Amino acid sequence: MTLLDGLATSRQIKSEIAQSVESIVQSGGRPPHLAAVLVGDDGASLTYVTSKVKSCEEVGFRSTLIRKEASTSEAELLDLIAQLNANEELDGYIVQLPLPKHVDEKKVLLAIDPRKDVDGFHPENVGRMVLGLPCYLPATPGGIMELLRRYHVPTEGRHCVVIGRSHIVGLPMSILMQRNTSPGNCTVTITHSKTKGLDELCRQADIIVAALGRPEFLKGDMVKEGAVVIDVGITRVPDATKKSGFRLLGDVEFSSVSPKCSFITPVPGGVGPMTIVTLLQNTLQARLEK
Repeated sequence: MTLLDGLATSRQIKSEIAQSVESIVQSGGRPPHLAAVLVGDDGASLTYVTSKVKSCEEVGFRSTLIRKEASTSEAELLDLIAQLNANEELDGYIVQLPLPKHVDEKKVLLAIDPRKDVDGFHPENVGRMVLGLPCYLPATPGGIMELLRRYHVPTEGRHCVVIGRSHIVGLPMSILMQRNTSPGNCTVTITHSKTKGLDELCRQADIIVAALGRPEFLKGDMVKEGAVVIDVGITRVPDATKKSGFRLLGDVEFSSVSPKCSFITPVPGGVGPMTIVTLLQNTLQARLEK
């Protein structure tokens, strides 16, 4: 069993990005600039955004964190997005989800300039991804594909089962895994809460991408010998023995699944770090295209 170490891989990619940034600056250019918009006080979102800002500093990016009260109106947020779209010194930005219930997330998403949509969620980028055209890939699926590529995980002709159909992970993963690329060229089955016979489908899979947000959902008896398992889930579970008061669990029961795997991602330290470096790669791409 080989552990797909997202932490070590992300460090290597950050080093490569830092070298590119140094080259830009030495040539007289400005470093890439990434902004993050955080509306409200969601603890998990704040942790995630803070990690992104720290990663920007590590690779030599400029970063801007824009915090807004949870009471910020939809109109005010759309005005802010218009300002970010018009800012020539800003290469890319993200609006951290979830947003307060009174804000229409779809309206916000559509307002983002696709050229600055480094999260890869705008319909223009999604459409280009479907057509195999240059685009900003959604950060988590893009990070998973990079992890598979760097570990030379065989995918061609394999059966890939994706558990979960979210627009952020499940659907784009199903598209990327079946494209005529390497990694890719899989036969893909996408499953969800209404799928019948999910256990049996998983037992048929050569590759499983678990992205449904249910801790330790995938058990050892649902996985065949030699399978590749990608655990996208990360859930905080109360744990009084931890200083933080919680521990992190993925969607995969690692203890029972990992002995049967050829490759598997850990939680934490698997997909999460790759998500952040893909965001950095997208921002660097946006800077280089100016």
